[in-house]
Amino acid sequence: MDTTFAYWVPNVSGGLVITDWPMKTDWKWPFNKEIAQTAEEIGFEYALAQARFFGSYNAEKQLEALSVANALASHTEKLRLIGAVHPGQWKPGPIANFVSTADHISNGRFHLNVVSGWFKGEYTRFGEPWLAHDERYERSEEFIEVLKGLWTEDLFSYDGRFYQIDEAPCEPTPETPPDIFQGGNSKRARRMAARASDWFFINGGSLEDLKGIIDDVNGYAREFGVEPPKIGVNSFVIVRDTEAEAKQVLENIIEHATEEAVEGFKEQVKQAGQASPEGEGMWDDSEFEDLVQYNDGFRTGLIGTKEQVVERIRRLDAIGVDLVLTGFLHYEDELPHFGEEIIPAVREAEPLDRPEEAVPA
Repeated sequence: MDTTFAYWVPNVSGGLVITDWPMKTDWKWPFNKEIAQTAEEIGFEYALAQARFFGSYNAEKQLEALSVANALASHTEKLRLIGAVHPGQWKPGPIANFVSTADHISNGRFHLNVVSGWFKGEYTRFGEPWLAHDERYERSEEFIEVLKGLWTEDLFSYDGRFYQIDEAPCEPTPETPPDIFQGGNSKRARRMAARASDWFFINGGSLEDLKGIIDDVNGYAREFGVEPPKIGVNSFVIVRDTEAEAKQVLENIIEHATEEAVEGFKEQVKQAGQASPEGEGMWDDSEFEDLVQYNDGFRTGLIGTKEQVVERIRRLDAIGVDLVLTGFLHYEDELPHFGEEIIPAVREAEPLDRPEEAVPA
């Protein structure tokens, strides 16, 4: 199997779960540099740095995503770094130059995750307007169009709703065209992914729900006459010797959830899928226990024994998932274990003969 693997860069405090249960992780630079070098050695292909500017879901301290991703590139040799950026908080012209610079520093290993935004306060408290759900995706799509134009034309002009560019240069241009990643689950996000992005990150979910989203994106790509984006799925990994042990860890995390922070996060994400015209998208049906992992990572089901987790990844592959984005309770121990045990087992596994074998869960 050729499934690729990424990990969430722990560049914000509080870890990847909103809980008071003990965890072995850290948000500071020395730890992140060590984890990236370890991940590279044991088979991870990508690392995604998350972007936060205000404290949220226990993430009171944040190392800026683009800076961290670029810095990690200079301390690794093969790992592909993905930095996150929010249109509206950043302008596409300077970002085009930043990414081009990072491309040269990393020898083609820097990529960009364009985040349309769900945290209203990070816009309004910085004095930026807060747009309606679908408008945020429209702005992101223009943002990507401007980036690609600046990277491919000597002097680029653009007359859009959100961006106006007048014969602007970008020198140097990237030597390797950076991949554009984006997240989202809503209908508008799916259309944008099919039309504008190379990769589409989906929140965690059941095999049936994930397959429905992937099929929808592929349908939009056929409608637009383009190749569909590759698919990445968020997951939170708990591997133990027995299924009971893994489930007990999950229970401990949820039982000791930081209730006030989870409830605050639940309120903030009402600006996401629930705010779309159809009322569907990221977090639209997430329960309290789902939100303890803030991208629904528990729902992907990578919780159990080594054999169970490998089988689940086979099923994800069968429905069209190209990349598994992982998070861990104990980065210090569990990320190395995943690379040493799970990734080689996936590489040796046979793909399922028929995608329908993967559904239902």
